[in-house]
Amino acid sequence: MEAPLYPDHPHDPSAYWVGPRHLAGDDGRLYDTVADALAGLGWSSLTIVRGRRMPDEAEEDRMVLRSTVLHISPDTLRWAQWSLPDEPLELGARPVAWQVSARSDASSPLAEWTASFTLDIPGEVLVDFLFALDARDQPVLPSGDPELVLEAVTARGWFRDHDQPGARALDATLTTQISLGEVPPLIQDGDPRALILQADDIGPLGWQAFSEPVMGEPLLWVVSFSAGVPHDLVASFAQALSSSAPVLRRVLPESTRDRLLRAPAS
Repeated sequence: MEAPLYPDHPHDPSAYWVGPRHLAGDDGRLYDTVADALAGLGWSSLTIVRGRRMPDEAEEDRMVLRSTVLHISPDTLRWAQWSLPDEPLELGARPVAWQVSARSDASSPLAEWTASFTLDIPGEVLVDFLFALDARDQPVLPSGDPELVLEAVTARGWFRDHDQPGARALDATLTTQISLGEVPPLIQDGDPRALILQADDIGPLGWQAFSEPVMGEPLLWVVSFSAGVPHDLVASFAQALSSSAPVLRRVLPESTRDRLLRAPAS
């Protein structure tokens, strides 16, 4: 199931249908795109502000340590957290915007897997991942194997890396890739092996994806899945990422503006 394209203002002269979507950015509305989709699925939301405030302190001087909006599924087994950029976490020098987590037991406060998405990930891609997660009866139950992910993108014209054909694929322009490898330290997982790793040990393997429009320049977006994310869910992400369907945009990333195919939305 693919996320619906933006239905609002279809005749806006400043809007364009653009592709490929993995270079299209988030249109500056990543929160709204995802939050609206979660509301449609019946997920509840609450805002959490943690910080400290001194008596008679001016509002502009308030020290907020972390502000988040937490969206929780009706069964409370899955949740998505939007982190405002007070003290942003980063992946590949890009600020993490959404973190999605799941557990098998509602009585446990700990996530069994986590997926992190930075700014400029196309909202349609994240929404499709969340649709797939919401549709699962058991959000942490393993399903499928790495081939599911690689087949999802190669079916859309991506190709397997010659050196790692079973673990890595790239788009036709060589700007974007998805690979199975060691999980960055930031990405939390319920796998207890991560707690006992020695200096030379290889940690749990998870899927990572990123877009680098210009080699050596800042990344457009980064996504990291912890080792426990089921392969079929990552395949849903990969299928949406590599989709050839255009997306509606009013704001184009500076680094990919000249690479995007555009057609007026009017």
